[in-house]
Amino acid sequence: MKKLYVTGYKHYEMGIFKMSDPRVHYIKQTIRDKLLGLIETGLEWVLLSGQTGVELWTAQVVLDLKEEEYDIQLAVIPPFDNQDARWSEDLQEEYQEVIMLADFYQPIYEGDYKGPYQFKARDKWMLSKTEAALVMFDENQTGSIDFFLKEARSYQEAHDYGLYYITALDLQDTLEREQMNDPTYWDQT
Repeated sequence: MKKLYVTGYKHYEMGIFKMSDPRVHYIKQTIRDKLLGLIETGLEWVLLSGQTGVELWTAQVVLDLKEEEYDIQLAVIPPFDNQDARWSEDLQEEYQEVIMLADFYQPIYEGDYKGPYQFKARDKWMLSKTEAALVMFDENQTGSIDFFLKEARSYQEAHDYGLYYITALDLQDTLEREQMNDPTYWDQT
């Protein structure tokens, strides 16, 4: 697999409203672990639309990996121009930094938001340009990711397309592994 779409919940769908929330660290570490395994087996490009939450954090992880000299490229393909227009100033700054540092940036539609069809077009475009998707998903939590998953499962019926997941168990494993690697953790027992 050379090209992977990474997506998942938006920050507010997870109840995360500050980037200092400790859950962000564990989510990013879990994404990093998954990507490192895929890079070792030939992953070259991570594609995402740059929406807040999982996608923006993934972009930051990929940029960190590039700084560490991993051979990985980042493409940001938003559904339309100025998708960050209604975001908080902090999120806008993070997004602008990501698109500035990305290896490739190109909105699917020129101009501002016109309608929900742009999101459906984004999903179809991502499916047609990647070989698999890594999706942060919890069966017990609904969110905007449900629309992509419905489209992806339909796409799988006619195409060889992989769906990989980051689940609550993956996040719990990351948390426990990091706790066990912290020397102060063992002092508490």
